[in-house]
Amino acid sequence: MALRTEELLLNVGPQHPSTHGVFRIVVKLDGEIIKEATPVMGYLHRGTEKLAENLTYTQIIPYTDRMDYVSAMTNNYVLCHTVEKLMELEIPERAEYLRLIVMELQRIASHLVWWGTYLLDIGAMSPFLYAFRDREKIIDMFNELCGARLTYFYMRIGGVKWDAPEGWIQKVRDFVPYMREKLKEYDNLVSGNEIFLSRIKGVGQYDAQTAIDYGLSGANLRCTGVKWDLRKDQPYSLYEKFDFDVPVGRNGDCYDRYLCRLAEIEQSLRILEQAVDSFPGDGPVMGKVPRVVRAPEGEIYSAIESPRGEIGCYIVSRGKDKPFRLKFRRPSFVNLQILPKLLVGESMTNLVTILGATDIVVGEVDG
Repeated sequence: MALRTEELLLNVGPQHPSTHGVFRIVVKLDGEIIKEATPVMGYLHRGTEKLAENLTYTQIIPYTDRMDYVSAMTNNYVLCHTVEKLMELEIPERAEYLRLIVMELQRIASHLVWWGTYLLDIGAMSPFLYAFRDREKIIDMFNELCGARLTYFYMRIGGVKWDAPEGWIQKVRDFVPYMREKLKEYDNLVSGNEIFLSRIKGVGQYDAQTAIDYGLSGANLRCTGVKWDLRKDQPYSLYEKFDFDVPVGRNGDCYDRYLCRLAEIEQSLRILEQAVDSFPGDGPVMGKVPRVVRAPEGEIYSAIESPRGEIGCYIVSRGKDKPFRLKFRRPSFVNLQILPKLLVGESMTNLVTILGATDIVVGEVDG
């Protein structure tokens, strides 16, 4: 006799508005199997792009902090970099070094938040504590550099707000070997754990063509074997000066996305090591920028590699001190689109595994 079942509509979320954001996904269940999954957005919407039309270019920078609240430095940079390209500004070398250093520190800090919260979501408490312990060292350095711990507002059109205080570069240099040792501990603690492997290996799998069709970027693309990183393929800032690799996976599953992000931390440490060794002894940290920033008439799109993938900024200028139109290409918003495909046919036990491995920051989706 066939077992009669009824479909159940289940609200997962909205989640607490902290590291995971206010995100809701509605799933239709047949027993434990997901038959349909619908992401619901808009709980954190702030209308950043529309607000920008009434803000000067400098006033927009703090809004970029809030789009991805664990990767504010890279968001600062994409706006400043786009305006600078439109204005054809020359950035002092020391300022560009500082920008690159804080962006790579931010990448590590962001991946640490992901690693700790992901392990917490699937049942491990200790990794969360270790990740935030190590991230705290980066946050302390940022606090010393710009006076903030989360929303930094450090970068400026033409350079950075302040020079690094005395001894700051040495602290970055000391952090590199410290973090390398911690990465080994992470691997020993988690990466080969049988329970962990059974939870994520082979789960949420897709191939390279699917990733490209959905417009995925970052580790969500590279886990399929596609070697695409804007720091290498469309170099910006000073990245062409440094030697580093682009980690890729083979299977396109949650485990490969996990390994890619840990490997990216190691590559960021390589970049930091080279950057502090070649850091200019002196020089200005702001270029020659008019008191009132007015971008010339025209339009431009510029993209960089954020911790979650390609973040881009498109500006239409009418020659005034405010943009006529501004649009951000947010990696989390694009990466989110594959979730329904990945979740349908999976059990509810794999929902958190797949969702966490995608590394979506909801402020970036709704902002």
